[in-house]
Amino acid sequence: MTADELFDRWQAAWSGRDVRLFEPLCTPSFHYEDPLTPEPLQGLRALAGHAQRLWDAFPDIRLERSGERVASASFAAAPVRVLGTQAYALDALPATGKPLDFQAVFFCELDDGLLRRARAFFDVYDVGVQLGVLPARGSLSAKALLALRGYGLRPRAEPDG
Repeated sequence: MTADELFDRWQAAWSGRDVRLFEPLCTPSFHYEDPLTPEPLQGLRALAGHAQRLWDAFPDIRLERSGERVASASFAAAPVRVLGTQAYALDALPATGKPLDFQAVFFCELDDGLLRRARAFFDVYDVGVQLGVLPARGSLSAKALLALRGYGLRPRAEPDG
């Protein structure tokens, strides 16, 4: 299977809401991580649990190809656009009813044409802003949040004079 075929099927698995679609794409020792996983997930069972959690919160989630894929025999990267609406709670985050539309990149290690390790990169702060749980960057609310966290509370240096 070519890298393009592999990523087409990977995107279809995420968009298809069927954990069985991941099975023919991954090695038995598969590892996965993204900004929403507290630690790397090991094995298809762990990936299936993570995917189901996301599908439950975002029932219409889908991935679309958003750029050129790059691949060698051992590594591959694929940019995707992630779209969906948070219709139900995700862990402690109640349903917002807000749409998501963000870019992500999967960086993967391959083994004999299968995914051995996959890591998704995306801007989780932007996702929080889109869901309405974080203030927009540069806004007064964002500055206040940084101040509460201890940033920007240092005394200013006096100018030399």
